[in-house]
Formats: sequence, structure tokens, C-alpha cells
Amino acid sequence: MGFSINKIHEHFVGVIDGLDLKRTLSNSDVLKLNNALDEFGVLVFRNQILTDEQQIEFSKVFGTIELAIGGNVTKEKDRRLSLEIADVSNLDKDGKIFTRNDRRRMFNLGNRLWHSDSSYRKIPAKCSLLSCHSKPNFGGNTEFAFMPAAYDALDDEIKKEIEELVTEHSLIYSRGLLGFSEFTNEEKETFKPVRQALVRKNENTGRKSIYLSAHIGTIVGWETPEARDFIRELTEHATSRTFVYAHEWNIGDLVVWDNRQCMHRVRPFKDTGEPRDMRRTTIAGQRETTKQLH
Repeated sequence: MGFSINKIHEHFVGVIDGLDLKRTLSNSDVLKLNNALDEFGVLVFRNQILTDEQQIEFSKVFGTIELAIGGNVTKEKDRRLSLEIADVSNLDKDGKIFTRNDRRRMFNLGNRLWHSDSSYRKIPAKCSLLSCHSKPNFGGNTEFAFMPAAYDALDDEIKKEIEELVTEHSLIYSRGLLGFSEFTNEEKETFKPVRQALVRKNENTGRKSIYLSAHIGTIVGWETPEARDFIRELTEHATSRTFVYAHEWNIGDLVVWDNRQCMHRVRPFKDTGEPRDMRRTTIAGQRETTKQLH
């Protein structure tokens, strides 16, 4: 029977109708969804009440699950969800809301910065799938910025300048922007900077994107202050409202976004007063971004 896609933004975002994600999808539906991800960057599914196991199974439509290891400061004994699911909620393993000074809460505030999931990994993520199990009464929207459109709008001179540039990404850089700087030696080793190309090309559509993230700390070969100023200017351009979609969550929403082509951020909410139970599966990428430069 197939499904329909309704584009809801000038540049990107497709709302999918006619699919029950609890059911096994046909090969043609799997292909169509992957092509839609390339084209639209963000896919929105409504009224999908999924168990964790069902979300994991559907996520495999897009590739191999990236385990939720090495991307936070939560200890293994304090984990609330399985390794296949990144817990981006404000809840501890007993379902209680983090206290204001909880170290995990302080670290997770970095999700309010514009970023791309797992850009701090040598091989960054392909895409992420986030499901809403509970939401606060006010705030907590997620915003997405479409990097191909942002790239297309750059001046030709800037496009030439950034074509071969390589950046360094680390969770230490992004958390440092908020003043979170107390890392254990083990965390410093885990969060060591990795190198990423500043311009990426979608192998299926041929479109280029600016690969930006709050995780960027410098540009290889540049002095750090100049590099950070340049990245700040690019980020301001790429997140102007014309390139941004804001998703207002409802329970049962599942949103898929392409980390190769999108940045995102969560908007503020009263995270010490109301639960926001959001569960993310992440699909692993297939190669280093710097390989495309050779």
C-alpha cells in the first residue's frame, strides 16, 4: 500500500503518513525511507507508540545501531536504558528527575547547543531516531538546521575557502562552552579530539553540506581564536531561521534526522520540575569524513 511524504518546510523535513512502525516494512518501503532521508534530512512520524525493542528494530531500517558508549558521563551502574538506546532524558535509573546540580544534568545541557550527533567519533553517525515518551508542559522543542541549504547560500569565495578544511571535534570542546571542564582522566581519554572534514558531500544526492557542530574546537592549521571565530560565523549563518525547523513534540512522535546533513539542539524547559523522557537510537556511519578529501 505504500506511504506518503508531505514536505513542511521550504528546504527540508518530510512528514510520513501511512506507516505503522511496529510492522515489518517491505524492501521497497525501506529503500523509499532511506532515499527520503537523503532528500528531506528530517523525517517526522506521528502517533507511533513504540517499545524500546520496537524502536530498535525499526531503526535498523537505516543501518547498524551505534551503541550508546563514550558519549556521556553516566556510569554503567547508573544506566536507565539498554546500550542500544541513548538516554537523552532528565531522569535517573529510578525514574526520578535529576537534581539541579547533578553532574549528568550539567553535562546534558550541552544538548542545547547546535550540534551533530557523534561528530566527536572518528566515524560519525549516519542518523538518529528520537521518540517522545513524555514531555514538559512548556519548552523542550527540538530545532533542526539543514546544512545543504546553508552551504548553497554561501558566497563562492567562502565555499572555496572551506572546501579542504579539517576541524577537530570533542565533547570537551562543546561542554567547555558552558563552563563544564571537570573531566576525569578516563573521560579525557574517551573524549580525545577527532578530525572531520568541514564540507561533506552526500554520495546519493551529490549535495554538499557544511559539517558544523558545537563539538568543534579548532581548524587544523589555524590559530585557535581565528578558527573559533570563523566557525562561529559559519554557525550563525547556518542556523538563521530560514534554514531551521522547530519540532514541537507530542507523545508518540518519532523523528529521524540525518546527522550528515543536519544540526540540531533542544530548547530550554524546566528540566528540574517536569520529566522529559526522550529515547534516541543512533545509526553508525560507514567511513571517516576526511577520507573524501583524498
